[in-house]
Amino acid sequence: MMHGLSFALEGYPVEVGTHAPDFRLISSTLQECRLDSFVAHSLVLNIFPSLDTPTCAKSIKEFNHEAGALARTKVLCISMDLPFAYQRFCGVNDIKNVKGLSAFRSEAFGRDYGVAITEGPLAGLLTRALYIIGPERKIRYREFVPDLGLEPDYAKAYKELAGI
Repeated sequence: MMHGLSFALEGYPVEVGTHAPDFRLISSTLQECRLDSFVAHSLVLNIFPSLDTPTCAKSIKEFNHEAGALARTKVLCISMDLPFAYQRFCGVNDIKNVKGLSAFRSEAFGRDYGVAITEGPLAGLLTRALYIIGPERKIRYREFVPDLGLEPDYAKAYKELAGI
């Protein structure tokens, strides 16, 4: 939902306990990143519509602040924003502890993780969701935020990460 208006998503959310689908996302340096690019790490997939909105920007800053203390964990901030936008945003906001990744070349990512918005004014973007993937590549936690104006439940995510 966005401000009380519902919209459809493509695909199905990945169930907790199942293997995470592979992905091909692009970094701010135009390098391709796949799930296996992060061997031996737990992953936080912080998925959102656009880094140029206040709630999305706040989630990046929150995870950037906490990510340094998360042992053997990488935080991936994922949207349809272009890699150049990530480079600008991270530079201006001194973001160094999370990795911004663009799904602009990967229609499969949104479908495979059940986060692709398919109708309304945000069609073509990704909804706000959080996945935690353990080092064994299984989904350990999943949260779909009920309204795009809300932030994910950071406390629940950090608690899950502490148990990995």
